[in-house]
Amino acid sequence: MLEVRNLTYEVVENGEKITIVKDIDFTVGDGEMLVITGPNGGGKSTVAKLLMGVLKATGGEILLDGKPIQDMDIDQRAKAGIGYAFQQPPVFKGMTIRRLLNLAAGEELPEHVCCDLLSNVGMCAREYLDREVDATLSGGERKRVEIATVLAKSHRVCIFDEPEAGIDLWSFSMLVKEFEKIHSRKRETLLLISHQEKIIRMADRILIIKDGLVKECGNAKEILPMLFGEGRECACMGRKGGQIYGTGCGNE
Repeated sequence: MLEVRNLTYEVVENGEKITIVKDIDFTVGDGEMLVITGPNGGGKSTVAKLLMGVLKATGGEILLDGKPIQDMDIDQRAKAGIGYAFQQPPVFKGMTIRRLLNLAAGEELPEHVCCDLLSNVGMCAREYLDREVDATLSGGERKRVEIATVLAKSHRVCIFDEPEAGIDLWSFSMLVKEFEKIHSRKRETLLLISHQEKIIRMADRILIIKDGLVKECGNAKEILPMLFGEGRECACMGRKGGQIYGTGCGNE
């Protein structure tokens, strides 16, 4: 179980303290899928980075199976069982995709396993295995490779920051099927940051973050009608092209 209590992150700019996220509270049970959504710039990716240790929280607690992890570094959190896929994956010049998958898995993977991992995220596997994870790959290709590295090993918690970003519709469909498969096994806790309706509708629970604050949090049956016009409107969200986005209306 992942528990987040009063998670806060502040920065100082030009001598002024700015609060990016404040008092974020939520719990994700074993095998559950939580989708975090909300307007752009609301603090969703910041929460993901705080959970992984990319950023250090200035307040609050993060507990994994009851153990505080907010003071752990990235490597310690990874060893504790947290996997993380960035919204914008880094470049690894000189590192082949095959080698990266092996490092992510912590063991030498058979070629067919590497191929399956890439196929599951919509890549023609053998064409890519010995390519470098560098600027010759498109942003969407690097995104799919990074998602494959998270899937290469079992984790207690898998965090995916906007997995749909930069990938084509066919690859997205493959990715949705992979998330459905992982979720059906109920072995890993999934935390996805997404604007995509298909992903949001897969969730057990949904958290809406706007202006660095939790605006709504509950099970999917409670929140989905607010997001998709099936009941009262959610004041902070709009809908376009199968995605949820911030309307900028300023209503609370």
